[in-house]
Amino acid sequence: MQLPEHGANPFKLYKKLGVIPPDNVLDFSENVNPAGPPSSVKKIWADLLGRINQYPDPEGEPFLTAAENFHQIDRKSLILGNGAAELLSLIAERYRGKSAVIVHPTFSEYEATLKAKNVEIVRVLSTEESGFKLPMNDIQQAMENASVLYLCTPNNPTGILPGREELIKLVRHGAKVNCEIVLDEAFIDFIDESLSFISGIKEFPHVIIVRSMTKMYSIPGIRLGYAVANPTIISEIKAHTPHWNVNGIAAQIGALCLGEAEYREKSIRQSDAQRSSLKVFLEMNGCTVTDSVVNFLSFKPGGNRTTRQLHEDLLHRGIVLRHSENFYGMDGEWLRIGMKNPEEMAVLKEELAKWFAEN
Repeated sequence: MQLPEHGANPFKLYKKLGVIPPDNVLDFSENVNPAGPPSSVKKIWADLLGRINQYPDPEGEPFLTAAENFHQIDRKSLILGNGAAELLSLIAERYRGKSAVIVHPTFSEYEATLKAKNVEIVRVLSTEESGFKLPMNDIQQAMENASVLYLCTPNNPTGILPGREELIKLVRHGAKVNCEIVLDEAFIDFIDESLSFISGIKEFPHVIIVRSMTKMYSIPGIRLGYAVANPTIISEIKAHTPHWNVNGIAAQIGALCLGEAEYREKSIRQSDAQRSSLKVFLEMNGCTVTDSVVNFLSFKPGGNRTTRQLHEDLLHRGIVLRHSENFYGMDGEWLRIGMKNPEEMAVLKEELAKWFAEN
């Protein structure tokens, strides 16, 4: 039975498996900041009602200016989107009928959007034996006959961030063999903004960086993201963008969110604390855990324990984890957990401890 390909849809999962959900369900399959939107967003929510009957700014203001100032880049290097998902679809059009290298396990939307444009997919696998590190030689070899390389930095679902030297090496190789690089930085703000590759755009005009506002700022319902690249590339992507693709409410909220430095710092601290604690707990119970640096991690139970059984047993207890059956290279043997608040994490550990004791 094929399970839903994304997290954050727990009741669809229950329905698919024919399991009656309990009264209380905690969804650890999604990886959005458990803090909820910043308080500044909540304060202006009533005022936003008055903007519903107005057309949004066609350029996405005031979010465009906020992103320009936040990253200290020229707005000609920016394109806004109705979430990173729309941007990935727009970027995929650039490679229609060509060839793309995808390093797995990784976010399924890369292949989904590229296949819709008749792009040939070349899969390169990072393995558990290597700690899911980038297989540099295999990637560089595959790039030589491809138009683009997609990398998730930090990676989803492992949470591992490639080293800067590794990225630079791949980017330079891309310039040499005429292979563009798409870097998905949807979770980079859970580490440190200084690790973003956006500062290297001027030096490397063949790199496209995709950013999401969804995860850090806990606003998946309004859909907002942006991409950064050389102005020529941005102009070519914009040629396929529908008018008013960013709604006015999202543009206002996004501008507020980028000004929330204290909120980001607190979220990073809380995420780090919960992830570190959970990793120790899982390893003490014989699990293999990825070296994640973001607000989620992946693990697999040790010994003869069955991952599918753990996943289903926890569903009956109201705990939803993200399966890995559609992550090529994990093949259902791993589960991903998104960090929540301390109270919810305590419930998760309690239920996991019971299961480990019984199995």
